[in-house]
Amino acid sequence: MATANPIHDETPVADRAAADVVVYITAMPAEQFTRLIANLEAAFSADHILVATQNEMPAAAATHLRVIQKPQAGFLWTLKPSNFIDAAQCAIDHKAKAILILSQGADSLSPAVLRGLADAVLTAAIDLAVPHYSLPPHTGLINSAILYPLTRAVFASCIRFPLSIDLGLSLRMAQRLASVAQRSFAPNESDVLLWPVNEAVAAGFAADEVDASSRALPQPTDMDINSILALVAGSLFADIEAKAALWQRPRRPPPIRRTTEEVALPDGAADVARMVAAFRLAAQNLQEIWSLVLPPNSLLMLKRCSALDAAGFRMPDNLWARIVFDFLIAYRLRTINRGHLLGALIPLYLAWVAGHLNLIASGTPAEHHIEAVAAAFEADKPYLVARWRWPDRFNA
Repeated sequence: MATANPIHDETPVADRAAADVVVYITAMPAEQFTRLIANLEAAFSADHILVATQNEMPAAAATHLRVIQKPQAGFLWTLKPSNFIDAAQCAIDHKAKAILILSQGADSLSPAVLRGLADAVLTAAIDLAVPHYSLPPHTGLINSAILYPLTRAVFASCIRFPLSIDLGLSLRMAQRLASVAQRSFAPNESDVLLWPVNEAVAAGFAADEVDASSRALPQPTDMDINSILALVAGSLFADIEAKAALWQRPRRPPPIRRTTEEVALPDGAADVARMVAAFRLAAQNLQEIWSLVLPPNSLLMLKRCSALDAAGFRMPDNLWARIVFDFLIAYRLRTINRGHLLGALIPLYLAWVAGHLNLIASGTPAEHHIEAVAAAFEADKPYLVARWRWPDRFNA
């Protein structure tokens, strides 16, 4: 694998002392960085850790940790390919056994969580350690509706947050992600995403979760929900297409061992009525597009859903799984322009969100429903495999 790093490390060779753990920190506000440094000091011995950061060390934030400066960058809501390339090179330079990549908002991770991510790699022979966050029920719904259940069904992975912005990596995992970034992407493109969980599965590497409690998640500053859904879902669809030869082989998923900490609903109700109204309008105006993507039975079920009032609205789990699978197939076949395709998925996603929020309001724990959705995706995987291999069997 090529290890050339497009971001030059100004650290003199003589100062590149070995470290058990390299912590690579992306840009974040100064107050977050100060708190994160304090948490790292509480979690690690200074003799075994090196911090590589895109942040300036505040004058008041004296630390006994070894810190090297990386070129400054803007705040990110997700990781760029260049982050993986740079982090892997830092690990190679300092002969690290484990790498932590921490992003904006990581100051909300406790010292115990930070240590847990490193220990999963150092002592438990895990190549990819991913935090399992406990988030409010209205947060991270693209992940809950699409990313997690689709990744679980396709790649037999139980990682709850497959696009996490905090990661613990073994050296070989970091090198693999850097290699993929160098080979496949322009390093600094803001609309390119890497999927570490999928790469771990493809490489046969061990991946596991670390309980992380709550976390403050950064939000894009210049994108709306429509753009985010199209970017994230499109990127995952493309990665699934690239790894089709892998995931069509039978795989036994690992057992789910996590414990779920329910987080209270925030004050104020989500506008379920607006979401249902957007779905109904789309059901009138997007029938021509939906009929190119979805089989007649799904269209009939959607018609029945559109007749439900907002307070009682539900999206059946098996219907949602089938919709996402059929949109994935249409993405692969380029049934219509991919941008238009992903745009047509948005009102269907809003319908799922409306049903999900109604279930939560009725007393169903959010994580119970999300696990039920993931189970529906798993149960319907044979349909996805059959349509992938024989896409003309539209009405099967």
